[in-house]
Amino acid sequence: MAAGGAAPGAARGSRPDEPDPQRARPADSGAPDGASVQRRSASRESAGGDAAGSLEQAKEVCLRLLAVRARSRAELAQRLSAKEYPPEVIDQVLDRLAEIGLIDDIDFAQQWVRQRHGFSGKGRRALEQELRRKGVSQEDSAVALETVTADDEYERATELVRRKLRSLPAGLEREKAIRRLVGMLARRGYGHSVAYAVVKAEWDGADGLGHEDAPLD
Repeated sequence: MAAGGAAPGAARGSRPDEPDPQRARPADSGAPDGASVQRRSASRESAGGDAAGSLEQAKEVCLRLLAVRARSRAELAQRLSAKEYPPEVIDQVLDRLAEIGLIDDIDFAQQWVRQRHGFSGKGRRALEQELRRKGVSQEDSAVALETVTADDEYERATELVRRKLRSLPAGLEREKAIRRLVGMLARRGYGHSVAYAVVKAEWDGADGLGHEDAPLD
């Protein structure tokens, strides 16, 4: 045995229980290794890419819808929400489309009123309800509805009644004719006073169409 009782083979000048400085650092030492840093960096980049991808995809959805017809902001938001885009993505996309003029609720409402009044014969009441269902604000709707005057409504209602009169059976009882004509206008959003005035005027002048009942009072 070596002098002093030292164990054979012990490193000179070191203690037997001293940690080896070359031994690998434990995995949970708290200091990130290179692989961990790379994984976290890649995860952040992926998250950023997903967000950008979602924005582009949501934008494409809106552009496809707008290519078919003009739509209100609320309509587009509803469609994006149905596709489960997050609210922040929806707001960013719609804000951007509004900035470049592809979303404009006042312009949308004016187009809607012009087309539905001119081609479908809808009155102001019906148009207001339709715009509300489209999510257009009351203020924006009012701007669009101002383009339809009382004279416009009377003229359009007259056209509808004249067309309907040509299809009524000859000799139809007056009360039934009144109900049909006034009801037809009411369903299209015309007020009772306008509807009745138009029906009376047109019935009084419809003698040559086979309606021989007494004129409306």
